[in-house]
Amino acid sequence: MSSNPLKSAESLDAQEIRILRRLNTPLKIQKFLDELAYNKERHGETCRSARRVLRDRTAHCLEAAFLAAAALRVNGEPPLILDLEAVRDDDHILVLFRENQCWGAMAKSNYAGIRFREPVYRSLRELVMSYFEHYFNPKGEKTLRAYSRPINLSRFDRYRWMTSEEDLWEIPERLLDIPHTPILTTSRRMFADTRLYQSGLVGRAV
Repeated sequence: MSSNPLKSAESLDAQEIRILRRLNTPLKIQKFLDELAYNKERHGETCRSARRVLRDRTAHCLEAAFLAAAALRVNGEPPLILDLEAVRDDDHILVLFRENQCWGAMAKSNYAGIRFREPVYRSLRELVMSYFEHYFNPKGEKTLRAYSRPINLSRFDRYRWMTSEEDLWEIPERLLDIPHTPILTTSRRMFADTRLYQSGLVGRAV
């Protein structure tokens, strides 16, 4: 990653920039996300900016995505996210990065299997499909059905996703309108077996 912050990061204060500059690799960012308390409030109740996540030290997947994307941006990388669309379950947000022409991802989740991915996936579909077996709801149903194109959060700068003190409802509302690519041609419901389900709950905040 580049060590030069983008001009668009200047609205962050000096201490925030220092913290984010230290998160200068995807693994460091992921470790920081893992150490945040999981925000167990439903996604419709809070939508904190990166600044508020840094201050409150709690986040659900979208709030954590703002923080991770801000760290990428401060370190000179594009703040790219991707929306995973599910049925009978919450959507999930990945923060994307590339290395040697391959895609990787960072994410915060209450389920162990849908967080970090090493940059070994040659296409976004390959990356997305690596989440399928691990993406299940509390009943164990595998729920991932579609994914969006990469979204550069700079298009939402007017909402101040890095620094706003207000909840950022406009952004998840916009994500709902973005076209998604389906990944299944069957309507059959599929379920995780007991071992996969139990492994996904390791470290889960209850």
